This record gives sequence, C-alpha cells and structure tokens, in this order.
Amino acid sequence: MTSQTGPVVAIMGPTASGKTGLALELAKHIPAEIISVDSALVYRHMDIGTAKPTPEEMAIAPHWLVDIIEPNEAYSVAEFVKDATRLIGEIHSRGKLPILAGGTIMYFNALINGISPLPKSDTKIRDDIAREAEEKGWQVLHDELAVIDPVAAARIHPNDPQRLTRALEVYRSSGQTLTHWQQQATTRCPYNIEQFAIAPQDRAVLHDRIAQRFDLMLEQGLVAEVEKLYQRGDLNEDMPSIRSVGYRQVWQYLNGELSYADMRDRGIIATRQLAKRQLTWLRGWSELTWLDTFAKDNLTKITAKVTL
Repeated sequence: MTSQTGPVVAIMGPTASGKTGLALELAKHIPAEIISVDSALVYRHMDIGTAKPTPEEMAIAPHWLVDIIEPNEAYSVAEFVKDATRLIGEIHSRGKLPILAGGTIMYFNALINGISPLPKSDTKIRDDIAREAEEKGWQVLHDELAVIDPVAAARIHPNDPQRLTRALEVYRSSGQTLTHWQQQATTRCPYNIEQFAIAPQDRAVLHDRIAQRFDLMLEQGLVAEVEKLYQRGDLNEDMPSIRSVGYRQVWQYLNGELSYADMRDRGIIATRQLAKRQLTWLRGWSELTWLDTFAKDNLTKITAKVTL
C-alpha cells in the first residue's frame, strides 16, 4: 500500500506525561482534530479514571474515538486501525491536521507497523470458553492451548483470561492458530506519521505526577464512578474495561478485597508499572523524536516537521 500525502502527528508517551496538553497546544496553533489512541477512553461512563478530556478541552478541537462503546462491549486493535485510518483521511479532507494522541502503545504499533488479519470475535465461542473456564479452570484451557499453539501458550500466562480466551477463540472459529494468523501479511496505515514521545527526564518526577493524578481522581469521585459500574450487574473484573488501571483496584475495594488505603497504593503502583511498560516499548521505537515534558520548545519541534 502506497503512502498518502498530508501530515499526521503522533504524540505518544507514558501516562501522566503531558500528551493531552501538548496535543491541545498544537491544535491551538494549527487547525487540527485529535484522534484518541487510548484503549480506556473508548468506554462511556468511564471519565475520571481515564483522565478523559473535559468539555472545555474538547471544545478546542474535535476529539475522535472517545465514548464510542459501552463498558461491556469489546473494541479490538484491528477496529482501532480501521477507524483511525478512516478518520485521518476524513480530517485531511477538511484541511486539518490529524493528531494521534494517547498512551496505548499497542494501538500505535499496529497502526504504524501493521497488524495481522485476525478473525472477528465470536460471542458464542467466547461464552463457551468462559463456561468451560468456570467448570475446569483456566489452567486446563491453557494446557489445551499449549497443545494447539505452543508458541502462543508460551507467552500467555494461565492467569490472563482475556488473551487466553482470544487465542482459543481464534483457533475454534477459524481452524488456524493465533500464531498462524500473526505470521500472515499485515495491513498498515497508508500515511506517513511524524512520531513524537513526551516524558519527564527524571523517572521520580513521573512517579510523583502519577501519584498526584491518582489522588486527584479519588478527590474527583473515582470511587463513586466505579460504584455505578459495579452496580450495573453486567460487568465483571475480567472485562477489558474493568481491567483498566485504577478501575480494577477500586472494583476490588468495592468487592471488599482491599482497604481504601491498599486500593490507593495499588492503584498508584499499577499506574507506575503501566508507565514503565510504555517507556520500555517506546525506547525500542525507531523514527521517534523525544520531547521533555517541561521543555518550552516542544511545540516548535513539532511544527518544524509539519507543513499543511
């Protein structure tokens, strides 16, 4: 697939590094629309714990892929690549700059480097797998995967029901293993994307920002937000939405598994671990321009590479 003309800017980085603020600053200087690259922002009714942009921030520039599904629904990497690619073309057609901003590095990787053509999700098969897990346990299903697809089983932990379910679902629906599909030719975004990553130079500073932001979320009503989800009756701890950092810990608090203090501590620790994974992935990234969270010339560095 040949590359299309028109600039696209990607602003990546760990959580609490200033991605949203930088994207909004850029949108104030160049007519732009922002495409969220965040696996948690897609869910409705999950605002505080996802640090969802405020109405005032969304008024600065249109935001896409925010509040598009319910917490009991699934949104795949393949769907993101399809939606983001379409949105980039539509934003270009309006004469504006598409800004991809967020911290779900898996989404960025699939968009920029390509994604294998995996079969679509099958609700009946997934329900069957969930019932089997209740009867036999996840370890038995992992043992089954080890026979079917030893490569996938080696990298999927028996206590990771989401990925284990997907690997078994792919095989049962298509007759081919997940590893087989991942080795097929990939589809990728046909646009050249200018890639930037933002983070504080000092890891301790990032840790402080994460703690401060989590405490602010608690002050803003994170527990009440999760309690509404908890009381719906159609959600559980194994769903991708509730597995989101912060939500899982508050869910466990509401379930009586954690004290309030433990919930806070574990929420901060889980967020720091997420940031570490994001940074580790980005440090191995090619064609990436690094920006310091507190630098005064970040906007200049970006605009120097962008011409509408």
